[in-house]
Amino acid sequence: MIYDLTVDAIILYDHKIVLIKRKNPPYENYYALPGGFVEKGETVEQALIREAKEETGLDIEVLKLVGVYSDPQRDPRGRVVSLCHLTKGSGTLASASDSIETTLFDISELPELAFDHAKMIVDAKEYIDGFLSKVR
Repeated sequence: MIYDLTVDAIILYDHKIVLIKRKNPPYENYYALPGGFVEKGETVEQALIREAKEETGLDIEVLKLVGVYSDPQRDPRGRVVSLCHLTKGSGTLASASDSIETTLFDISELPELAFDHAKMIVDAKEYIDGFLSKVR
């Protein structure tokens, strides 16, 4: 069985989480973590940095691998495995590429999210809380 490989970034920026509103199906007009497919010749980390920049305008520092998400039903397009990383963003926030808008949300006030992105954030919550408590 062949899987496609994607990356998702939980970007902490200005004490909040960066979410994009998706421009394209699946989950058009839903909020999601920035991310996308790993391209041929790219490492996972390179794809993560590229996708974050393309979708949010931010440069990121990778802090921690949150997990590998491989439920065969996680993406309606087919079998897609995602590696989710906790990251710290810097620069100027801007919408671009596959996003309608890029918005900051407090972790306690997140909207309904696409794919399994809510689970990713829950899985990273302890690390998010720890990081945010250090920078406040």
